[in-house]
Amino acid sequence: MNREELNWLLQTINDAENAERFVLAQYERGRISFLMMVDVARERGWINRSGKQLLTMPTCHSTEYATTESSVGIA
Repeated sequence: MNREELNWLLQTINDAENAERFVLAQYERGRISFLMMVDVARERGWINRSGKQLLTMPTCHSTEYATTESSVGIA
């Protein structure tokens, strides 16, 4: 999936939380790169540009992994 396709799809999602989950799901499935995910998150204000904030991403939405999270520092 390229950047234009991702932005077009995000326009159809009204809820910011659902948009974040959608982007994360695309990354987890290998459809977008980590850098694209970070760029979109920065553009939409989901993370700050200073790099001091951690982006906490659930690694899976199933009940089996409900408590598993992965923190990634963004520089």
